[in-house]
Amino acid sequence: MRRFKWLVPFLYIVFLMLPIYWLLNMSFKTTNEILGSFTLWPRHFTFDNYAIIFTDPTWYWGYINSIAYVTINTVISVTVALPAAYAFSRYRFRGHRALMIAILAITGVPLLTNLLALYQMGITLRKAQLPFYDDRFFLAVVYLGFFLPLSVWIAKGFFDAIPRELDEAALIDGCSPLGALVRIVMPLAVPGLMAIFLLTFVGVWNEFIAGYLLIAKNEFKPVMFGLYDFLSQNIINFQVISAACVMIALPVVILFIFARRIFFQAMLEGAVKG
Repeated sequence: MRRFKWLVPFLYIVFLMLPIYWLLNMSFKTTNEILGSFTLWPRHFTFDNYAIIFTDPTWYWGYINSIAYVTINTVISVTVALPAAYAFSRYRFRGHRALMIAILAITGVPLLTNLLALYQMGITLRKAQLPFYDDRFFLAVVYLGFFLPLSVWIAKGFFDAIPRELDEAALIDGCSPLGALVRIVMPLAVPGLMAIFLLTFVGVWNEFIAGYLLIAKNEFKPVMFGLYDFLSQNIINFQVISAACVMIALPVVILFIFARRIFFQAMLEGAVKG
């Protein structure tokens, strides 16, 4: 029986990895191999499919735009959520409970339900011809407004689990409240901050509908729109579409490979604290 105790997990992993392998296999094949009989691996490896996707301007700029949106939103979400969650965790002030309920309510509202109002807002701002304004700025603010409330809640949960006595000891030793946050509390909350970073990264990177509707110019739209536009041009070029899908998944896979320990630690700590 010991020889077979890993059989079920092994078969489960193979089942999960099969679509990924199939996608990678197709992305390195030629058109003739795709249309011919199925093979477990390409007869002639080619990188032409990857070269094709980056020669498409909509795809190329979509990839660059998504990197920019992800960078802006992850940095701002972590930076703003950190002091906000600390204040909600450590201090009691007038309207504390009402604000926390409001933030929780906002996290429960899907982005899709607000798209009509956001679309009209975007048209108004576009017509106003404000200096230094374009749709990329508007979309970044929309993403921030959607992911920041959830980030505050996650960070607050980790701060609540850190004993207040550590803050008090730091204050007695001469630290300011900001110094206690930066030097004492924040290092202990790194798993929670990493969870915020990863969830924001994946959410912004995979978002499609807001980037599709709220931006007028194709060169400002995110990579998911680039894939959508690419599908309409290459509906029969399965190998090119496979290469595009691999390139979309690659940043998230790399990020989770390097941050998996901290992320799983955050998930486990969150489960124990809950």
